[in-house]
Amino acid sequence: MSLDELLDFPCEFPIKVFGSAEGGFAASVEAAVRLAAPELEEVSVTVRASGGGRFVAVTVTITASSQAQIEAIYGRIGTLPGVLMVL
Repeated sequence: MSLDELLDFPCEFPIKVFGSAEGGFAASVEAAVRLAAPELEEVSVTVRASGGGRFVAVTVTITASSQAQIEAIYGRIGTLPGVLMVL
């Protein structure tokens, strides 16, 4: 089943990225989202550190317009150094 069948676009879509707390990781994630989807006007970013402070969970919430847009964002985020997991 595709996202087009599951979601009614446009819709709010959260993307959660786990990675290293070092080196401006959250800013890199936001930049990757903006590069993959420059048409986005508003991007909400929240960052939560792990208990030990070595890792962060970055949640980027967008108003997604299509499955292709979401796939482009996931593809761009996947190329970032320090990414451990993307949900």
